[in-house]
Amino acid sequence: MPAFRHSPALGCLLAVAAGGLTTLTASPFELWWLGPVAAGLIYLGIVSLTPGQAALRGWCYGLGLFGSGASWVYVSIHDYGYTGVPLALLLTTLFVAGLALFPAVTLWLYRRLAGPRLAWLSFAGAWVLGEWLRTWLFTGFPWLLLGTSQVDSPLAPWAPIGGVYLLSLITALTGTLGVELLRRRWWAALPIAALWLAPLALPTQWTSPSGQPLRVALLQGNLDQAIKWTADGQREAVHRYTELTRTHGDEAYDLIIWPEAALPMFEREARPVFERVQSRLPPDTALLTGILQRDGEGLYYNSVVGLGNAQGEYRKTHLVPFGEYLPLESLLADTIAFFNLPMPAMTPGPESQPPLRAAGTTIGNAICYEIIYADRVAAQARHSALLLTVSNDTWFGRSIGPLQHLQMARLRALENGRHVIRATSNGVTATIDDRGRVTARAPQFEVTSLTGEVQPMTGLTPFTRTGSWPVWLLAAALVLPGLRLRHARLRREL
Repeated sequence: MPAFRHSPALGCLLAVAAGGLTTLTASPFELWWLGPVAAGLIYLGIVSLTPGQAALRGWCYGLGLFGSGASWVYVSIHDYGYTGVPLALLLTTLFVAGLALFPAVTLWLYRRLAGPRLAWLSFAGAWVLGEWLRTWLFTGFPWLLLGTSQVDSPLAPWAPIGGVYLLSLITALTGTLGVELLRRRWWAALPIAALWLAPLALPTQWTSPSGQPLRVALLQGNLDQAIKWTADGQREAVHRYTELTRTHGDEAYDLIIWPEAALPMFEREARPVFERVQSRLPPDTALLTGILQRDGEGLYYNSVVGLGNAQGEYRKTHLVPFGEYLPLESLLADTIAFFNLPMPAMTPGPESQPPLRAAGTTIGNAICYEIIYADRVAAQARHSALLLTVSNDTWFGRSIGPLQHLQMARLRALENGRHVIRATSNGVTATIDDRGRVTARAPQFEVTSLTGEVQPMTGLTPFTRTGSWPVWLLAAALVLPGLRLRHARLRREL
């Protein structure tokens, strides 16, 4: 059957639709079965395109994906960056259009280098290599990766083996093989069945409980971000978190968690508050809180520190551009109000940091944005029995951003076979078990606390041991046959 052909305009519309379908695979929609459909729509007719046409197709896909799934950045720019509507819309459009260049470059390279034979295989490999590029280039943005949505699908047991990129690879392969099946290439049914039925034979438990469960209380202050860094905001933060802690002080909690930058001040300024709170806690209770630090050299860090029955600290390694530091600061700082950060520019912490120790167990950390980086979290999980992520998702407003953020935290739990504690300023505060299931969840946009139990775990999943590099190598290997076949065809033509 000849390759499917359609007009360039229709191809672009299908690509935009495929991007929208990818957003629907993610939270809060969680229509994971649309993942292969989205990949298949992009693959459809790809071999008939020139590299330039393929790049346009990829860019249209990116517009559909990030325009529908990441346009929550408008809330941060307009509501909290104090930027007018026209400029906020322009910046959001530039953000979306810039991110859309990643799939554009991926498809351009694919059509420039790969031939038509085994296209179903090389396309899936190229897709994952494109996601890898988006993860690390220009500090990276691994949001809305195709595999993230599969945390609730029958493919989920693959996650502890190869992580999110293996899930992306299998999802993309299912899409390309599905197109081949529609072309009446019946052999495609066999690898699809193998990929989706194999999880039935995979282990369901890679790690095992270590010691007794810990009783935790996660405190959600729900502070108004607009006033948080004012004097009134500081006083309100101190009041809310000390009162929320006091209500749990007489109970036998192992861990009490405050979220990222819970008190809008530096650790040195917050020490009297911490000492007062700690004096009212039972001696066996550990308090972990996000806080900003300023060292003797005038450097600033976004950190997690432990009080009471806790030792150590963690300093955020992967900072958010334009949120925690300003690229090209000398050029941009005075251009518009959005680029004037409400706090000093942060300094990244060391790449290798030991886990915190609290309540007799080791705790790996990921502050806010860091939880979306699978390999960074795996590096923490190798030496930890629990994972903690503190966040301030107030920047997302009432958009779908916090729900997407929670879904990625769930996948990190599944990849590493670790319980994840997620404490946020206004939601979604939750506890997640080692299979990525939410065991308890607090309502958003309320002053509240969430109590429950988490289980320290021992042992390492294959993904925790190796990280993503085996899947990246596999993806590159899937592209290579297409490259060799293309070169052979060119030699014959010459």
